[in-house]
Order: sequence, then C-alpha cells, then structure tokens
Amino acid sequence: MNRINLLTLGVSNMTASLRFYRDGLGFETSVTEDNPGIVFFKNGGTRLALYPLEELEKDIDAAGPQTKSGFSGMTIAYNAKSEEEVDAVMEQACQAGGKVLKKPERVFWGGYSGYFSDPDGYVWEVAYGPNWQFDEQDMLIID
Repeated sequence: MNRINLLTLGVSNMTASLRFYRDGLGFETSVTEDNPGIVFFKNGGTRLALYPLEELEKDIDAAGPQTKSGFSGMTIAYNAKSEEEVDAVMEQACQAGGKVLKKPERVFWGGYSGYFSDPDGYVWEVAYGPNWQFDEQDMLIID
C-alpha cells in the first residue's frame, strides 16, 4: 500500500464548502447542484472529495460522533511553482472565504509558504521551494 487515491473532507455545510472549492478556488467537478450528497473533484494527482460530516461520522462508527475540536495534526498542501503563485493562491483562498492562518513568508527550510483554513477549518499549506521539480502531471517530484 504505497499510494493515496482519495482524500475525503467531512464538511458541516456542503453548499458553503462546494462554493469554496468549486467556485472560489476553481476545483473542477461535474457537480452543478448546490447541495449534493457527495462531491468528487477532478484535480490532478490525488482526488479530493467532500462528504457531509455527520454521514462520514456514521460511516466510521454508527455509535456516535468522532469529531474533536482544535488542530487535527494534519495539513493538505498545494505546491506552487513560484512565490508569486503562493501569494495568488493565498489571495484566492481569502477571497473565497478562507481564513489566513499564516501569511506567506520565507521559511527555515529555504522556501516560501503560508497557511489558510477552509470553511470547516481544514488547514492548507501553500508553499514554494526554489529547487522543486514537477512531473508531467504537476505533481511534486520527491526523491
């Protein structure tokens, strides 16, 4: 098992999350309605899905909710090809209703990055590394 095919985000408000990702950030999907049961995005590489949080909790454990408050210890990353792209994506997320958690800045590992959260508090890092290379599917090459 050495791959991740799908990341599913349990969302509290499907309409708001769909608008954030589809309309605000430009994630591609065939979904045109505002409150579908599930959404799959046609992004490059690993796929992203939105699913109602309560339904996801039931699917995991019918006995009760599993949610907890606070930082989950996980981030999702968008790897940019320039510092300008980091700034543009962060601005796009902010305009879409995301919350900037850390403005982009030069970081200890030699790159440039910032963090935002989506309407449900999922944390995204937007980062650029000066020596990064990408494959033909725009996936970061990590050796």
